[in-house]
Amino acid sequence: MKIIFEHTKKTTLILGIISAFLFLISCDETEIPLVSLGIENVYIIPRMQAQGLYPAFTGERYEWRLSRKEKKDSILSTEKNYIFLAQDTGKYHLIFEIFDSNNPLIHELDMHVVNEQVAYSPYIHKVYEYKPAPGQFVNCLPEYVLGDTENDMIVKTQESISGTNQVLVSLGAYGGYLSFGFDHTVINVKGESDFSIDGNAFYAASNPNPDAPKGGSSEPGIVMVAFDKNQNGKPDEEEWYELAGSEYYKTETIKKYKIKYIKPEPDKIPTPDPYYSFITDSSYIAWETNQGTKGHVYKNKFHNQPYYPLWIESDELVFEGTKLLNNAFDEAGDGSYFVQYSYGFGYADNKPNKFNVGFNIEWAVDKNGNHVDLPGADFIRVYTSLNQYCGWLGETSTEISGGRDLHIPILPFAH
Repeated sequence: MKIIFEHTKKTTLILGIISAFLFLISCDETEIPLVSLGIENVYIIPRMQAQGLYPAFTGERYEWRLSRKEKKDSILSTEKNYIFLAQDTGKYHLIFEIFDSNNPLIHELDMHVVNEQVAYSPYIHKVYEYKPAPGQFVNCLPEYVLGDTENDMIVKTQESISGTNQVLVSLGAYGGYLSFGFDHTVINVKGESDFSIDGNAFYAASNPNPDAPKGGSSEPGIVMVAFDKNQNGKPDEEEWYELAGSEYYKTETIKKYKIKYIKPEPDKIPTPDPYYSFITDSSYIAWETNQGTKGHVYKNKFHNQPYYPLWIESDELVFEGTKLLNNAFDEAGDGSYFVQYSYGFGYADNKPNKFNVGFNIEWAVDKNGNHVDLPGADFIRVYTSLNQYCGWLGETSTEISGGRDLHIPILPFAH
Protein backbone atom coordinates (compact mmCIF):
# COMPACT_ATOMS: atom_id res chain seq x y z
CA MET A 1 0.00 0.00 0.00
CA LYS A 2 1.25 3.40 -0.85
CA ILE A 3 0.33 6.45 1.17
CA ILE A 4 0.14 9.70 -0.73
CA PHE A 5 0.46 12.99 1.18
CA GLU A 6 -1.31 15.81 -0.62
CA HIS A 7 0.49 19.06 -0.15
CA THR A 8 -1.96 21.97 0.16
CA LYS A 9 -1.86 25.49 1.58
CA LYS A 10 -3.60 24.20 4.67
CA THR A 11 -1.02 21.51 5.29
CA THR A 12 1.74 24.03 4.71
CA LEU A 13 0.32 26.24 7.45
CA ILE A 14 0.00 23.32 9.86
CA LEU A 15 3.55 22.16 9.18
CA GLY A 16 4.81 25.70 9.71
CA ILE A 17 3.15 25.94 13.11
CA ILE A 18 4.55 22.56 14.14
CA SER A 19 8.04 23.52 12.98
CA ALA A 20 7.92 26.80 14.88
CA PHE A 21 6.79 25.00 18.03
CA LEU A 22 9.59 22.44 17.74
CA PHE A 23 12.08 25.26 17.15
CA LEU A 24 10.96 27.02 20.31
CA ILE A 25 11.33 23.82 22.33
CA SER A 26 14.77 23.33 20.85
CA CYS A 27 15.73 26.90 21.75
CA ASP A 28 14.49 26.40 25.30
CA GLU A 29 16.71 23.37 25.71
CA THR A 30 19.85 24.78 24.14
CA GLU A 31 19.64 28.54 24.46
CA ILE A 32 18.04 28.88 27.92
CA PRO A 33 19.56 26.25 30.24
CA LEU A 34 18.20 25.75 33.73
CA VAL A 35 20.26 27.64 36.33
CA SER A 36 20.97 25.76 39.57
CA LEU A 37 21.02 27.49 42.95
CA GLY A 38 24.03 25.35 43.78
CA ILE A 39 22.36 23.80 46.83
CA GLU A 40 20.83 20.33 47.00
CA ASN A 41 17.51 19.56 48.64
CA VAL A 42 18.90 16.76 50.81
CA TYR A 43 22.32 16.17 52.37
CA ILE A 44 23.54 13.16 54.34
CA ILE A 45 26.60 13.93 56.46
CA PRO A 46 28.36 12.41 59.49
CA ARG A 47 28.05 14.29 62.76
CA MET A 48 30.90 16.68 63.62
CA GLN A 49 31.76 17.00 59.94
CA ALA A 50 31.13 20.32 58.23
CA GLN A 51 29.10 20.76 55.03
CA GLY A 52 29.64 23.94 53.06
CA LEU A 53 26.59 25.53 51.41
CA TYR A 54 27.43 28.03 48.68
CA PRO A 55 24.45 29.55 46.82
CA ALA A 56 25.03 30.62 43.23
CA PHE A 57 22.58 33.54 43.34
CA THR A 58 23.15 36.92 44.92
CA GLY A 59 20.80 39.37 46.55
CA GLU A 60 20.55 42.37 48.79
CA ARG A 61 20.68 40.31 51.98
CA TYR A 62 20.50 36.69 53.13
CA GLU A 63 19.18 34.56 55.95
CA TRP A 64 19.71 30.94 56.97
CA ARG A 65 17.16 29.57 59.44
CA LEU A 66 16.68 26.34 61.33
CA SER A 67 13.03 25.29 61.26
CA ARG A 68 11.85 23.83 64.55
CA LYS A 69 8.49 22.18 65.15
CA GLU A 70 6.11 24.26 67.23
CA LYS A 71 8.84 26.80 67.84
CA LYS A 72 9.99 29.95 66.15
CA ASP A 73 12.67 29.47 63.51
CA SER A 74 16.16 30.27 64.78
CA ILE A 75 18.46 32.37 62.62
CA LEU A 76 21.74 30.58 61.90
CA SER A 77 23.49 33.14 59.72
CA THR A 78 22.95 36.27 57.67
CA GLU A 79 25.90 35.60 55.36
CA LYS A 80 25.50 34.36 51.79
CA ASN A 81 27.55 31.21 52.39
CA TYR A 82 26.92 28.94 55.34
CA ILE A 83 28.76 25.94 56.78
CA PHE A 84 26.49 23.49 58.53
CA LEU A 85 27.87 21.55 61.49
CA ALA A 86 26.04 19.44 64.07
CA GLN A 87 27.10 17.44 67.08
CA ASP A 88 24.01 15.23 67.29
CA THR A 89 22.39 12.93 64.76
CA GLY A 90 18.94 13.67 63.36
CA LYS A 91 17.18 15.61 60.60
CA TYR A 92 17.68 19.37 60.47
CA HIS A 93 15.35 21.36 58.24
CA LEU A 94 16.99 24.53 56.95
CA ILE A 95 15.46 27.47 55.13
CA PHE A 96 17.61 29.74 53.01
CA GLU A 97 16.13 33.05 51.90
CA ILE A 98 17.48 35.69 49.55
CA PHE A 99 15.92 39.10 50.11
CA ASP A 100 16.05 41.05 46.88
CA SER A 101 13.70 43.58 45.28
CA ASN A 102 14.04 41.95 41.85
CA ASN A 103 14.74 38.27 42.47
CA PRO A 104 13.70 37.09 45.95
CA LEU A 105 14.14 33.38 46.63
CA ILE A 106 13.37 30.80 49.29
CA HIS A 107 14.99 27.37 49.31
CA GLU A 108 14.35 24.60 51.84
CA LEU A 109 16.67 21.68 52.46
CA ASP A 110 17.10 18.79 54.87
CA MET A 111 20.37 17.89 56.56
CA HIS A 112 20.38 14.25 57.66
CA VAL A 113 23.15 13.93 60.26
CA VAL A 114 24.23 10.34 60.84
CA ASN A 115 26.77 8.57 63.00
CA GLU A 116 30.33 8.34 61.71
CA GLN A 117 31.32 4.98 60.20
CA VAL A 118 34.38 4.74 62.46
CA ALA A 119 34.03 6.10 65.98
CA TYR A 120 35.88 9.38 66.50
CA SER A 121 38.87 9.45 68.81
CA PRO A 122 38.75 11.92 71.70
CA TYR A 123 42.50 12.48 71.37
CA ILE A 124 44.77 14.54 69.11
CA HIS A 125 44.91 12.99 65.66
CA LYS A 126 47.29 15.13 63.63
CA VAL A 127 50.03 17.74 64.08
CA TYR A 128 50.15 20.31 61.27
CA GLU A 129 52.98 22.59 62.41
CA TYR A 130 55.87 22.45 64.85
CA LYS A 131 57.90 25.66 65.02
CA PRO A 132 59.63 26.02 68.38
CA ALA A 133 61.62 29.03 69.49
CA PRO A 134 65.15 28.37 70.82
CA GLY A 135 65.20 26.61 74.16
CA GLN A 136 67.06 24.13 76.36
CA PHE A 137 64.72 21.26 75.45
CA VAL A 138 64.56 22.01 71.72
CA ASN A 139 66.14 19.27 69.58
CA CYS A 140 65.47 16.89 72.49
CA LEU A 141 61.66 16.94 72.91
CA PRO A 142 61.25 15.53 70.30
CA GLU A 143 64.76 14.41 69.45
CA TYR A 144 66.39 15.77 66.32
CA VAL A 145 68.52 13.33 64.31
CA LEU A 146 70.99 14.58 61.72
CA GLY A 147 69.19 14.96 58.41
CA ASP A 148 65.71 15.39 59.86
CA THR A 149 63.51 17.80 57.89
CA GLU A 150 60.71 19.98 59.17
CA ASN A 151 58.23 17.32 58.10
CA ASP A 152 60.22 14.67 59.99
CA MET A 153 59.99 16.76 63.15
CA ILE A 154 56.25 17.26 62.65
CA VAL A 155 55.83 13.49 62.39
CA LYS A 156 57.86 12.99 65.58
CA THR A 157 55.77 15.62 67.34
CA GLN A 158 52.60 13.90 66.19
CA GLU A 159 53.87 10.55 67.46
CA SER A 160 54.58 12.18 70.82
CA ILE A 161 51.21 13.80 71.55
CA SER A 162 48.62 11.98 69.42
CA GLY A 163 46.33 9.33 70.84
CA THR A 164 47.27 8.29 74.36
CA ASN A 165 51.04 8.62 73.87
CA GLN A 166 51.48 11.57 76.25
CA VAL A 167 55.16 12.33 75.51
CA LEU A 168 56.31 15.90 76.19
CA VAL A 169 57.00 18.30 73.33
CA SER A 170 58.79 21.58 74.09
CA LEU A 171 57.83 24.83 72.36
CA GLY A 172 60.96 26.69 73.46
CA ALA A 173 61.05 30.32 74.56
CA TYR A 174 58.48 33.02 73.78
CA GLY A 175 56.49 32.50 70.57
CA GLY A 176 57.43 28.89 69.79
CA TYR A 177 54.31 26.97 68.76
CA LEU A 178 52.66 23.86 67.42
CA SER A 179 49.31 23.36 65.67
CA PHE A 180 47.21 20.21 65.89
CA GLY A 181 43.76 18.84 65.21
CA PHE A 182 41.43 15.91 65.81
CA ASP A 183 39.84 13.47 63.35
CA HIS A 184 36.71 15.64 63.43
CA THR A 185 35.69 19.21 64.15
CA VAL A 186 35.57 20.11 67.85
CA ILE A 187 32.07 21.49 68.29
CA ASN A 188 31.54 24.80 70.05
CA VAL A 189 28.96 23.79 72.65
CA LYS A 190 27.57 26.86 74.34
CA GLY A 191 28.45 27.18 78.00
CA GLU A 192 30.72 24.12 78.07
CA SER A 193 34.44 23.45 77.92
CA ASP A 194 35.17 21.98 74.50
CA PHE A 195 38.70 20.55 74.67
CA SER A 196 41.62 20.12 77.05
CA ILE A 197 45.40 20.29 76.63
CA ASP A 198 47.86 18.47 78.87
CA GLY A 199 51.28 19.79 79.90
CA ASN A 200 53.70 19.19 82.76
CA ALA A 201 52.80 21.99 85.17
CA PHE A 202 52.91 21.22 88.89
CA TYR A 203 52.43 23.00 92.20
CA ALA A 204 55.22 23.45 94.72
CA ALA A 205 54.97 21.53 97.99
CA SER A 206 54.79 24.84 99.84
CA ASN A 207 53.69 28.26 98.65
CA PRO A 208 56.17 30.91 99.88
CA ASN A 209 53.69 33.70 99.10
CA PRO A 210 50.32 32.91 100.69
CA ASP A 211 48.70 35.90 99.02
CA ALA A 212 49.61 34.74 95.50
CA PRO A 213 47.83 32.14 93.37
CA LYS A 214 49.11 28.59 93.60
CA GLY A 215 52.52 28.27 92.08
CA GLY A 216 55.33 25.91 91.25
CA SER A 217 56.13 25.23 87.62
CA SER A 218 53.63 27.08 85.48
CA GLU A 219 54.76 27.79 81.92
CA PRO A 220 51.55 29.05 80.31
CA GLY A 221 50.93 28.83 76.59
CA ILE A 222 48.35 30.91 74.78
CA VAL A 223 45.77 28.89 72.84
CA MET A 224 44.37 29.84 69.45
CA VAL A 225 41.72 28.17 67.28
CA ALA A 226 40.79 28.20 63.61
CA PHE A 227 37.80 26.85 61.67
CA ASP A 228 38.45 25.18 58.32
CA LYS A 229 36.37 27.64 56.32
CA ASN A 230 37.61 26.53 52.89
CA GLN A 231 37.11 22.87 53.89
CA ASN A 232 40.45 21.65 52.51
CA GLY A 233 41.71 20.05 55.74
CA LYS A 234 44.72 22.35 56.07
CA PRO A 235 45.39 25.41 58.27
CA ASP A 236 46.42 27.51 55.29
CA GLU A 237 44.06 30.43 54.63
CA GLU A 238 42.12 30.36 57.90
CA GLU A 239 42.19 33.21 60.38
CA TRP A 240 43.44 32.27 63.84
CA TYR A 241 41.57 33.49 66.91
CA GLU A 242 43.02 33.76 70.40
CA LEU A 243 41.09 32.29 73.29
CA ALA A 244 40.87 35.19 75.72
CA GLY A 245 42.05 33.78 79.05
CA SER A 246 42.08 35.47 82.44
CA GLU A 247 44.95 37.81 81.51
CA TYR A 248 43.78 38.91 78.06
CA TYR A 249 42.05 42.15 79.06
CA LYS A 250 44.58 43.24 81.70
CA THR A 251 46.58 46.41 81.00
CA GLU A 252 49.92 44.70 81.62
CA THR A 253 49.27 42.18 78.85
CA ILE A 254 51.07 43.21 75.65
CA LYS A 255 49.30 42.65 72.33
CA LYS A 256 51.18 42.36 69.02
CA TYR A 257 54.42 41.58 70.81
CA LYS A 258 57.10 40.65 68.27
CA ILE A 259 60.43 38.94 68.89
CA LYS A 260 63.35 37.96 66.68
CA TYR A 261 65.92 35.31 67.56
CA ILE A 262 69.30 35.30 65.82
CA LYS A 263 71.01 31.98 65.11
CA PRO A 264 74.47 31.77 66.72
CA GLU A 265 77.54 31.15 64.58
CA PRO A 266 78.79 27.53 64.65
CA ASP A 267 82.17 28.69 66.01
CA LYS A 268 80.75 31.14 68.55
CA ILE A 269 82.94 31.48 71.65
CA PRO A 270 80.86 31.00 74.85
CA THR A 271 80.75 33.69 77.53
CA PRO A 272 80.18 31.95 80.90
CA ASP A 273 78.29 33.90 83.52
CA PRO A 274 80.69 35.11 86.26
CA TYR A 275 78.09 34.74 89.03
CA TYR A 276 76.10 31.65 88.08
CA SER A 277 78.28 28.68 87.22
CA PHE A 278 75.41 26.76 85.66
CA ILE A 279 75.18 29.33 82.81
CA THR A 280 77.82 28.25 80.30
CA ASP A 281 77.02 30.91 77.70
CA SER A 282 75.24 34.13 78.68
CA SER A 283 75.32 35.51 75.12
CA TYR A 284 74.26 32.33 73.36
CA ILE A 285 71.20 33.24 71.22
CA ALA A 286 70.46 36.95 70.88
CA TRP A 287 66.91 38.24 70.72
CA GLU A 288 65.26 41.63 70.29
CA THR A 289 61.64 42.78 70.40
CA ASN A 290 59.46 45.50 68.94
CA GLN A 291 59.23 46.88 72.50
CA GLY A 292 62.88 47.98 72.35
CA THR A 293 64.13 45.21 74.64
CA LYS A 294 67.07 42.92 73.94
CA GLY A 295 68.58 39.88 75.59
CA HIS A 296 69.79 36.31 75.15
CA VAL A 297 68.62 32.78 75.52
CA TYR A 298 71.31 31.46 77.87
CA LYS A 299 72.92 28.08 77.54
CA ASN A 300 73.29 26.02 80.70
CA LYS A 301 75.40 23.05 81.77
CA PHE A 302 72.37 20.79 82.10
CA HIS A 303 71.64 20.73 78.36
CA ASN A 304 74.59 20.76 75.97
CA GLN A 305 72.83 20.26 72.62
CA PRO A 306 72.18 23.27 70.31
CA TYR A 307 69.10 25.23 71.40
CA TYR A 308 68.29 26.67 67.95
CA PRO A 309 66.04 24.27 65.92
CA LEU A 310 68.58 22.37 63.81
CA TRP A 311 66.18 21.58 60.96
CA ILE A 312 65.48 25.27 60.32
CA GLU A 313 67.93 26.79 57.84
CA SER A 314 66.96 30.43 58.39
CA ASP A 315 69.36 32.51 60.47
CA GLU A 316 66.45 34.31 62.13
CA LEU A 317 63.23 33.23 63.77
CA VAL A 318 60.42 35.74 64.21
CA PHE A 319 57.28 35.25 66.30
CA GLU A 320 54.39 37.59 67.07
CA GLY A 321 51.48 37.35 69.47
CA THR A 322 50.27 38.27 72.93
CA LYS A 323 52.76 38.41 75.80
CA LEU A 324 51.62 37.87 79.37
CA LEU A 325 53.10 39.53 82.44
CA ASN A 326 55.97 37.45 83.84
CA ASN A 327 54.78 34.98 86.48
CA ALA A 328 58.13 33.89 88.01
CA PHE A 329 59.52 35.24 91.26
CA ASP A 330 62.88 34.61 92.92
CA GLU A 331 61.44 33.73 96.32
CA ALA A 332 64.86 32.82 97.73
CA GLY A 333 66.43 36.08 96.61
CA ASP A 334 69.59 34.42 95.38
CA GLY A 335 68.34 32.67 92.25
CA SER A 336 68.11 29.26 93.90
CA TYR A 337 64.33 29.02 94.27
CA PHE A 338 62.01 30.41 91.60
CA VAL A 339 58.24 29.95 91.76
CA GLN A 340 56.12 30.36 88.65
CA TYR A 341 52.61 31.29 89.75
CA SER A 342 49.63 30.07 87.74
CA TYR A 343 47.09 32.31 86.02
CA GLY A 344 43.33 32.09 86.49
CA PHE A 345 42.22 30.21 83.38
CA GLY A 346 42.61 29.85 79.64
CA TYR A 347 46.24 28.75 79.21
CA ALA A 348 47.98 25.47 78.44
CA ASP A 349 50.63 24.10 80.82
CA ASN A 350 49.37 26.59 83.39
CA LYS A 351 48.02 24.27 86.10
CA PRO A 352 48.49 20.57 86.85
CA ASN A 353 46.48 18.42 84.47
CA LYS A 354 44.08 17.22 87.16
CA PHE A 355 43.03 20.85 87.69
CA ASN A 356 42.65 21.49 83.96
CA VAL A 357 39.01 22.48 83.36
CA GLY A 358 39.49 22.82 79.62
CA PHE A 359 39.04 25.49 76.99
CA ASN A 360 35.87 27.05 75.63
CA ILE A 361 35.75 28.04 71.95
CA GLU A 362 33.33 30.78 73.00
CA TRP A 363 36.36 32.69 74.35
CA ALA A 364 37.61 33.30 70.79
CA VAL A 365 38.45 36.89 69.84
CA ASP A 366 39.84 38.38 66.65
CA LYS A 367 43.03 40.44 66.33
CA ASN A 368 41.15 43.53 67.53
CA GLY A 369 39.72 41.81 70.60
CA ASN A 370 36.21 41.43 69.20
CA HIS A 371 34.24 38.30 70.10
CA VAL A 372 33.97 35.72 67.30
CA ASP A 373 31.19 33.15 67.13
CA LEU A 374 32.73 29.99 65.65
CA PRO A 375 30.74 26.79 65.02
CA GLY A 376 33.78 24.75 66.05
CA ALA A 377 37.53 24.38 65.79
CA ASP A 378 39.40 22.26 63.25
CA PHE A 379 42.85 23.53 64.18
CA ILE A 380 44.31 24.41 67.58
CA ARG A 381 47.58 26.24 68.17
CA VAL A 382 49.58 26.70 71.38
CA TYR A 383 52.52 29.08 71.82
CA THR A 384 54.75 30.07 74.73
CA SER A 385 53.37 33.28 76.20
CA LEU A 386 56.24 34.48 78.41
CA ASN A 387 59.71 35.88 77.79
CA GLN A 388 61.47 35.32 81.09
CA TYR A 389 64.45 33.54 82.60
CA CYS A 390 64.23 31.67 85.90
CA GLY A 391 67.73 31.03 87.18
CA TRP A 392 68.84 27.39 87.01
CA LEU A 393 65.38 26.49 85.64
CA GLY A 394 66.26 28.35 82.45
CA GLU A 395 63.89 30.09 80.08
CA THR A 396 60.15 29.59 80.44
CA SER A 397 58.95 27.21 77.74
CA THR A 398 55.50 25.71 77.34
CA GLU A 399 55.41 21.91 77.11
CA ILE A 400 52.55 19.90 75.62
CA SER A 401 51.90 16.19 76.14
CA GLY A 402 48.46 15.69 74.61
CA GLY A 403 44.89 16.87 74.38
CA ARG A 404 41.33 15.67 73.89
CA ASP A 405 37.87 16.65 72.77
CA LEU A 406 35.75 16.84 75.91
CA HIS A 407 32.57 16.06 73.96
CA ILE A 408 33.79 12.60 72.92
CA PRO A 409 33.60 9.98 75.68
CA ILE A 410 36.72 8.01 76.47
CA LEU A 411 36.06 4.39 75.57
CA PRO A 412 38.19 1.38 76.54
CA PHE A 413 41.21 1.07 74.26
CA ALA A 414 40.40 4.43 72.59
CA HIS A 415 43.38 5.75 70.69
